[in-house]
Amino acid sequence: MKEIAVPTLLWYGDTQLRLQFPSKWKINVCPMMGNDFPPLNDKAIKKAFSKPIGSKTIGELARNSKEVAIVVDDMTRPTRIYTILPPLLRELEENGISDSHIRFIVGLGLHGACDRVDFVKKLGEEVVERFPVYNHNPFGSLTYVGDTSRGTPVKVNSEFMACDLKIGIGCIVPHPYAGFGGGSKIILPGIVGLDTIAHNHGKVAGYTGVKANPHSSTGWGKVENNELQLDNREAARLVGLNIKIDAIINGWGQTVGLFVGDVYQEYLEGLKMAKKVYATETPKETDIVIANTYAKANEASLAMWLANKTVKKGGTIVLIANAPDGQVTHYLYGKFGENVGGTLYSGKRHYPKLGKLIVYSPHIVKDPFLQIADPNEMVWLKNWKEVLEELKKDHSEKSKVVLYPNTEIQIPPEEIRGIPT
Repeated sequence: MKEIAVPTLLWYGDTQLRLQFPSKWKINVCPMMGNDFPPLNDKAIKKAFSKPIGSKTIGELARNSKEVAIVVDDMTRPTRIYTILPPLLRELEENGISDSHIRFIVGLGLHGACDRVDFVKKLGEEVVERFPVYNHNPFGSLTYVGDTSRGTPVKVNSEFMACDLKIGIGCIVPHPYAGFGGGSKIILPGIVGLDTIAHNHGKVAGYTGVKANPHSSTGWGKVENNELQLDNREAARLVGLNIKIDAIINGWGQTVGLFVGDVYQEYLEGLKMAKKVYATETPKETDIVIANTYAKANEASLAMWLANKTVKKGGTIVLIANAPDGQVTHYLYGKFGENVGGTLYSGKRHYPKLGKLIVYSPHIVKDPFLQIADPNEMVWLKNWKEVLEELKKDHSEKSKVVLYPNTEIQIPPEEIRGIPT
């Protein structure tokens, strides 16, 4: 047997999953281009804060501020916020902002709430002990600040709006609607209400459930004139987000790039690096695709896009979706019964091209909250040896096999459009 290691369990020990294959199998491992980029050290992180892009420093902004709200992304994003916070908090303290005037808000969008364990994983024990940390409530405690030019009613977290220094922290990774996440998405959908998100994702972007008709400007890797992005950006301006911090990660979830500044200008600069880091040369017409998830293991269905582009008709996808917490609760697209779901629930997912979909996870659930496929069309297996035996039923040792270590955030370079050089 030969062994290949992939990253696993980001928020549950952050280790490696060692996959064994028969020695005669030829496995084409396809990591993203920035898989092994070195992580930033403390000096490099501090430098990013000292030279913000298109804005004043956090210290300069703090001098004329009294109350600070820091909104951070949630457990569906790989950002290790605790590694980014020290220079930010130092700047606030050195410019007259005491702990009692700082609070954190987790930008859940329409995802399920976090608990203290999650807060500590994201922010670190010291921060959770020092500062109040709140979950965003998309169903209430909202302040209306106006409509975007596309008619989206912007109702935003009232605690955030009560503060005069508004800071956002997130990450830039490929996204199925916005092209790439990060930037203004920390506001919309991060800390706005259900009606705001439903209009933005549905009426503006076209992801409206069963009768979805996505706008042609949206989709994986599409940035230029992306309708969803343009709407998000307007919302961030209406809200008055003062400064945004975006990380870019390598294949092991480490921060390899950090961009601080104006929510749009820092995002543009970050995209230049992102298109290099996440780009992946993608084979075609493959018999078997091993699709590991790590950065967004609790949104594992995102990996199906790249896996489906790679596999040949009648082939097999092995989706490694082993998050112990399972798939995230999603009040817009998630399932809340056998045939019922959130506001824009699309019905059961079906992949007609596939011969078989194997989901490998020691943590089996009958029907995930955020669905992967019709439960009757998935083979759930707890043991890797069982996965290999299942593959041998349909494929010979000469089958063409591709393994993606970070499938849900990898993207073919030809799909990346509209990012300036």
